[in-house]
Amino acid sequence: MQNMEPQESSKPENNLSAVFLCLGLSFGMLAMSYAAVPLYEIFCQVTGYGGTTQRSDVASTTVLNKSINVRFDANVSNDLDWEFAPKQRQVTIKIGENKQVAYVAKNIGTQTSFGTASFNVSPGAAGVYFNKMECFCFTEQKLAAGESIEMPVVFFVDPDIVNDPLLKDTKTITLSYTFFPDEDAEEEAQVSQASPEQAVGEKTKSSL
Repeated sequence: MQNMEPQESSKPENNLSAVFLCLGLSFGMLAMSYAAVPLYEIFCQVTGYGGTTQRSDVASTTVLNKSINVRFDANVSNDLDWEFAPKQRQVTIKIGENKQVAYVAKNIGTQTSFGTASFNVSPGAAGVYFNKMECFCFTEQKLAAGESIEMPVVFFVDPDIVNDPLLKDTKTITLSYTFFPDEDAEEEAQVSQASPEQAVGEKTKSSL
């Protein structure tokens, strides 16, 4: 006769393995999502994808006898009571020439506010050849009510642009900035202005 003793079930072990597998996949996907942002930023900086410009610590030393127009665009979020505009709408420069221009921002609201600017260039493929040596992008700007500030931009267009079959005949590049409210800076300012008793009360409430 065959041995009719019941065999031990392996279901609990299988279930436990499945749980660990699911947890591993979840943590892996979470880690990838966090890594995706800096990796995407590096990709944009290297390739100029999406009009991302380049950062240069040294000035251009090669200037071609060929000119290009650079237009300047300015935008402000509806949630920020600022006026924002370039001092010049367009300049014509030699390719490889180092150039300084400026934007002006003014707080037209009734209280101090904070802003930060993002940027891009068009056509997007020109981003890899547009080098900025000085820029106010992604830098916190604080303006009191009625206060204005002049912000310089120093840049050059890489001479290698003439060797790019897609851009060698490009006549105009547009540099565009958009200012948004800096909510983190606003919150920090509110906390720093609060009295010690209020700060302690807020921390106590948040710990409950």
